[in-house]
Amino acid sequence: MTHPLAGRALGLVRDVVLAGSVSVRHLGEDPLHFLLLAGRRLPSRVTATLARVLTVGPSGPLRSALAAWLTDHPDRAAVALRGARPRGALARRLHAELATQVGRGAGPLGVASREPGPAPHAGHDAVVARALWLAGDVSGALAVAPPSSGLAERYRSEAAVLRGEVRPRLPRAVAAGHRRRGDAPAALHVLTNSVPHTRSGYSARSHAVLRAQAEAGVRVAAATRIAYPVSIGRLTSGRADVVDGVRYERLLPWTLPRGAEQRLERHAALLAPVARDVAPTVLHTTTDFTNALVTRAVAEASGTPWVYEVRGLLEDSWVARRTAVGDTAADASERYGLLRARETESFLAADHVVTLSATLADELVARGLDRTRITVVPNAVDERLLEDDVAASDARVRLGLPAEGFWVGTVSSLVDYEGLGTLLEAVALLRARGRDVRACVVGDGVSRPGLLRRADELGLADAAVFPGRVGRDQAVLHHRALDVFAVPRRDVRVCRVVTPLKPVEAMACGRPVVASDLPALAEIVGEPGTGLLAPAGDAVAWAARLEELADDAALRARLGDAGRSFAAGRTWSRAGRVYRELYEGLAR
Repeated sequence: MTHPLAGRALGLVRDVVLAGSVSVRHLGEDPLHFLLLAGRRLPSRVTATLARVLTVGPSGPLRSALAAWLTDHPDRAAVALRGARPRGALARRLHAELATQVGRGAGPLGVASREPGPAPHAGHDAVVARALWLAGDVSGALAVAPPSSGLAERYRSEAAVLRGEVRPRLPRAVAAGHRRRGDAPAALHVLTNSVPHTRSGYSARSHAVLRAQAEAGVRVAAATRIAYPVSIGRLTSGRADVVDGVRYERLLPWTLPRGAEQRLERHAALLAPVARDVAPTVLHTTTDFTNALVTRAVAEASGTPWVYEVRGLLEDSWVARRTAVGDTAADASERYGLLRARETESFLAADHVVTLSATLADELVARGLDRTRITVVPNAVDERLLEDDVAASDARVRLGLPAEGFWVGTVSSLVDYEGLGTLLEAVALLRARGRDVRACVVGDGVSRPGLLRRADELGLADAAVFPGRVGRDQAVLHHRALDVFAVPRRDVRVCRVVTPLKPVEAMACGRPVVASDLPALAEIVGEPGTGLLAPAGDAVAWAARLEELADDAALRARLGDAGRSFAAGRTWSRAGRVYRELYEGLAR
């Protein structure tokens, strides 16, 4: 029997070897590219120090761009790159790499479009291939990548998976465990990431679903993707984490295969013994399609039904990220079509599909899925949110914010498609009219630096606060501190079909919501009467809606009460019972 200390030591060694092998492979494939990406993962105090060193004295545009990139200011990096005139092979290569990473092609090299530019330098083909790959031109990237390079090998493997040419398979019954007839349903969830290592909307919903199912009498377990959390730099000496009684198994090999095909095969092989031990009556996985491929392999080998939970449309999320860096043609790219095909293939192959809203369910039906195979389990709230009633001014005092003023804001991931610039502009318009309106934007993400600058440009330095990422209890208190919760999402496809969680939590706190007039938001705001809708991106219209609520306390109270009633019908305990009924039906 292995001593616990010896086991932990061996686990730490394994994780170091795993992290090291991945780093060495990427370093060998392209040292400059690896160092640029690795630099972004360094602690913020280290990147800040490096940035200061780079900008000491007459630094020049290229060094300024590198400093901006390291400190997570891609928009500043893009501006600096436009003024750079690199000399020498290394400087030109660095310029091209940075331009590709910030999504602006490669400046004078014309990488993204392969237009004529200065003579190629060493490594130029790899930069061209990477820019084309990021822009969604899969075939173009394969054609340009140096044929015998590690980059070409990796792209060929990933392209085979994207094109549906390969999928993992396991020998029959290799993952089958002993299930006794009449047992309560048991579910093994196959996840991308999880708490405590990742705090996001995805991991929050996963954890809430697992807890709700356990409370409903489902025996639950979960396993995260291969190499996680070592893959995000979290070395752990254990094979599992237990959070609130939920066990998250970690699938940690000693080394990670280079090719996407081989990684999927290894992932399925590592998941199979977990499934054998858990002996689930159902396997349950979530977006994206690579999770579905692995889960399907284990389900077929063990004869277990499987559920695919579609939490969004992968191809549209990818387009939203590309649009944020100025790519207006992403939805016509090869990658978009391949992602859409693989996601469609995945939900059509599953025994049952769970999704988050009626709007998203309609989309799946339009793509060929029988509506009888869909169960809608919307984002829900903890019932405890409905029990406590704290006045907004009191909550602000507890947070150290001024009690006075009319506060609007959000608790969210700060990404481009959230459209929070529109909210700041609306607040500035109202303040210009003499209204004491203030903004509180809670959360973190790639858009936060730009939002801080925009607030400064609009003269909101004393009227807009950005607390950053906060813990769960603090997030709830920030919900309560707002007079109005805002969801100013942009009019892009991912926002038209995917319903966020945070406005439902705000409703549970009795706060009225103002949201962009998009189908997925109208479903939870306009139809049940929990708030007001405004055209996406129209700061003037947003200001009018906010002013309407600021002037009418009775309207705020009525919408807040409607929101609380709406949220009361969307609790996690109710969701847990829906899941149990679904699992029992699949097991028959």
